[in-house]
Amino acid sequence: MFGIGSTELLVILIVALLVLGPRNLPKMAQKFGRLMGEFRRVSTEFQRTLNTEIAFEEEKEKAAKAKAAQAARAEEPSSPTAEKPASDQAAPAPEEENKA
Repeated sequence: MFGIGSTELLVILIVALLVLGPRNLPKMAQKFGRLMGEFRRVSTEFQRTLNTEIAFEEEKEKAAKAKAAQAARAEEPSSPTAEKPASDQAAPAPEEENKA
């Protein structure tokens, strides 16, 4: 917890007991606990919102890339074998014999 060892925590509690007194220490500890709980809730909500926004942006980016790829495929010229079916192609001309 915050890099505080057990001896440091004991010293902090003793100083707090001396400064606040035995009557106010439980009240202050309760307030501190409530504040820490609220801080955790707020930070968890912030983290959840941030993760949601990041996921949304990633989905938008994927959709944009897919749209760009689809547009690139639409602009590609069609292959030469797909232009004419074999039945529509003209028969090759017979070769003339060498006349000498």
